[in-house]
Amino acid sequence: MDASKKYRMDKTAFKIQTFEEADDAMRNYADYTIKERLEIAYYLTSIAYKFNIDIPPRMDKSFFQIKKYSD
Repeated sequence: MDASKKYRMDKTAFKIQTFEEADDAMRNYADYTIKERLEIAYYLTSIAYKFNIDIPPRMDKSFFQIKKYSD
């Protein structure tokens, strides 16, 4: 299933509220399985970094260097 159809942001669901109200209304992720929580986190990461969830960006491995330390 396409994640963008499974997890849609309801932009009408938000309102100005106190910290106490927000804490009471917070979704309890403890009821979700580990797999579901990771899927949600990956989806939110894809939105934050603006990449297609079905085609993730590749890591630029030329940026890192491996050095061997001599004792």
